[in-house]
Amino acid sequence: MANKALQLHGGYGYLSEYGIEKVVRDLRVHQILEGTNEIMRLIVGRAVIEEAA
Repeated sequence: MANKALQLHGGYGYLSEYGIEKVVRDLRVHQILEGTNEIMRLIVGRAVIEEAA
């Protein structure tokens, strides 16, 4: 939804006065961190499976 709001506001969405800029920035950071956590789960899961085999 934040990306849609950013698209709706166009270039103004990147201005701090509209507040959307902060929401989009914060959500992108969380998306990156979540991706990192998911990769770490895969790495640990593979290591556990190899250890058990």
